[in-house]
Amino acid sequence: MPAPTLTVRLTHSAERLVRMEHPWLYAQSIRSASRAGEAGDLAVIFDHKRALLALGLWDPDSPIRIRVLHRGKPRPIDRSFFAERLRDALALRAGLSSQGTTGYRVVNGESDGLPGLVLDRYETTLVLKLYTAAWLPHLAEVRAAIDSELAPERLVLRLARAIARTTEERAGLADGAILAGPPLEAPIVFRENGLYFRCDPVHGQKTGFFLDQRENRARVGELARGKRALNAFSYTGGFSLYAARGGAPSVVSLDSSRPALDEALENFALNANVPEVARASHELVCEDAWSALARFAHERRRFELVVIDPPAFAKAKREVATALSAYARLAELGCRVLAPGGELVIASCSARVDADALAAAIRSGAARAERRLGEWLRTAHASDHPVRFAEGAYLKCIWLRAEG
Repeated sequence: MPAPTLTVRLTHSAERLVRMEHPWLYAQSIRSASRAGEAGDLAVIFDHKRALLALGLWDPDSPIRIRVLHRGKPRPIDRSFFAERLRDALALRAGLSSQGTTGYRVVNGESDGLPGLVLDRYETTLVLKLYTAAWLPHLAEVRAAIDSELAPERLVLRLARAIARTTEERAGLADGAILAGPPLEAPIVFRENGLYFRCDPVHGQKTGFFLDQRENRARVGELARGKRALNAFSYTGGFSLYAARGGAPSVVSLDSSRPALDEALENFALNANVPEVARASHELVCEDAWSALARFAHERRRFELVVIDPPAFAKAKREVATALSAYARLAELGCRVLAPGGELVIASCSARVDADALAAAIRSGAARAERRLGEWLRTAHASDHPVRFAEGAYLKCIWLRAEG
């Protein structure tokens, strides 16, 4: 059954944004709407000359009032439309399986033409994460498209915190619901660049794993040979395992979560047949990263490879200054445990902190530690996380080398 429609007209500046293929229209961009509308209604957007401009999903409960799905000539927004978007997304990721990777992002929301919707794959289980309740009326057709194009064994639903209550009230679906397939009785084991990892797509962070760092983890592995490695905010040990396979003789996984560290231990056990992993000493430290880094410095522990990948510090504009101060402090602490000539890798997943500001904060922290660092690389999202609009570029990673 086609979704109800409403006619929308925009401000002139918002029309320009749509023509520039920006996927979001905020409430203040709406000049008029034919009726109030409900979440998931199809917004039919006309320009000031009354020509059809775009189609999008209406969400009256979000500051992002419309998420743009289609521009140009009219077309039905239905199972065929969603299947077409899925095929396009799959074509971009066609080479991953041949690289020994069975856990990756299939649809990266706005950047794959399905704004507010993410689809991740872990072997034969798919995880559908929704960031707006506007998808709820279209869920059956989305599921049908997923089934026809990917035929998963299991489909898990994950929900952004902001819509979890609404989804339960309107659709009777809770975060972690199994939409199709058998119950999940144990963690899923998937491969990434030939390494095995466990994940829990029902309860784990994001959709069960931080897939966006895949290529950065691989690069850490390339740097690790012969270097003592420290992975701060290690979660389940992704960077740690790559460092071990890359030839690090010792690796420290540092996190405040004991369950996360237990998973890191399991991930190392899954890869015990890799000689380099078996040889590496793997130390688990369950402690607040800030205090542990300070303690390591006091104990004069030094590492030739230090990875610092904290959670998001700035989820709102007002938090940016505090976030930059936190990155500076982490850089200072990292420098105090970094061996001469060592590599320091600092990542930020705060969309509101840009790479230049992050680099400046790192330099400030290094100066307080009286260390000179040479920046030699900046990286971002893995290739299965394409970014086609500025606000989607949340992940940045700064690579530095101690000069003395």
